[in-house]
Amino acid sequence: MREPASALYAFCRIADDAIDTGSDAPGAVVELRRRLERAYAGRPLEIPADRALADVIARFAIPHALPFALIEGLEWDAQGRRYETLDDLEGYAIRVAGTVGAMMTLLMGQRDPAVLARACDLGVAMQLTNIARDVGEDARAGRVYLPLTWLRDAGIDPDALIAQPNHCKRLASVVKRVLDAADVLYRRADAGIAALPADCRPAIRAARYVYAEIGREIGKRAFDSVSGRATVSGASKVRLIARSFAAGAGDATLRQPALGDALFLLDAIAGSPIPHGMTAPAIRWWNYRERLLWVLDLFERLERREQLQRSAL
Repeated sequence: MREPASALYAFCRIADDAIDTGSDAPGAVVELRRRLERAYAGRPLEIPADRALADVIARFAIPHALPFALIEGLEWDAQGRRYETLDDLEGYAIRVAGTVGAMMTLLMGQRDPAVLARACDLGVAMQLTNIARDVGEDARAGRVYLPLTWLRDAGIDPDALIAQPNHCKRLASVVKRVLDAADVLYRRADAGIAALPADCRPAIRAARYVYAEIGREIGKRAFDSVSGRATVSGASKVRLIARSFAAGAGDATLRQPALGDALFLLDAIAGSPIPHGMTAPAIRWWNYRERLLWVLDLFERLERREQLQRSAL
């Protein structure tokens, strides 16, 4: 999965950066959609990321609806959209994160609707964790992602939160509600992870455990996501990664109903052809030396990218 996953990551990263950090978000949305249309037509722009994406969507039969839904969610970010209820917020999270979970599952060769539904659960859970962690950061950027009904129930005006982001017990109660909703979805996702190919499970479990741990760190800070940003220590990450190799499905049931806003993604996948002739992974699971070298190379490339970004500023 190394090459197709890297191609998918590159597209998601480029899309997010173009809309989140660019000076013309509406124009970036139009351009990203144009690039996607060309990739699906087999005529990608002469850009390495676009050529790689065109190859991946063809090889793994990734339906048009998935990456376009991701762009729609990023467009909602650019519009500063707010979300009245948890269901509304989950609709956003399905687009910006559930789509990624579903696409990654297709790369792993799984097209079972129940497994894909659990992949969407995991993506949404991770996005809810991000939202709970970044309340202060988002407010200082003029954004509110917490459900507006929950804020009003706690006696908090969203505009006042933006004008003066301060931690309080009332805000903490809303952050806790978001994390509680994420925990439900993390548990539901466990059965889907157990249904993935054996050599893919530890990596996905590790991501699931580390993100869930962010929520626990927020809890240790009295659910204060304004005064600082919760992080997971290196030692905790090592412990969670070790745990990921041994864990099973827990008490989760695979065939639970999908989140309502995920159904259009599952329908699109069900109507797409099953790909043939997928290539085997370039590095076998037992070749730890080659895997380590590849991970180190990835970290080096990401570090170079961050250095270039900092120099551009």
